[in-house]
Amino acid sequence: MRFLLRLASLVALAVAVMAGTIDSIQSVAASAVVVTPMGDAWQDLSPSSLLALQSSVSYYVHPRFYAFLFQWLMLQPAFAVFLVIALLLWMIGYKKPPVAGRFTA
Repeated sequence: MRFLLRLASLVALAVAVMAGTIDSIQSVAASAVVVTPMGDAWQDLSPSSLLALQSSVSYYVHPRFYAFLFQWLMLQPAFAVFLVIALLLWMIGYKKPPVAGRFTA
C-alpha cells in the first residue's frame, strides 16, 4: 500500500512540475505572470469529467460545500493543487526509520 501511495505521489509531483512548466512558458511568452487555475486546466483536459464531478458533488454533498470549498479549489493554481496532493500522499505513505538505528536486530 505504501508503494502505491508513493507512486501516486510521484505522479502528482510530475503533473505539478508539468503544470508549473507550462505556466512558466506562457509567462515568458506573454511577458507577464500567467497562472492557470485548476478549473481551467481540468476544463481543457477533460470537460466531461469536470462536469460529472461538479454535478455529483453538488448532488451528493451539501450545496454550501460545493459553493465554498469546491469552487475555491478550482480557482487555485493547478501546480499548487498537485503539489499539495503529492505532499499529502507522500506523508501518508512515508515509512518512519527505526528508532534504535539501522544495526538493530
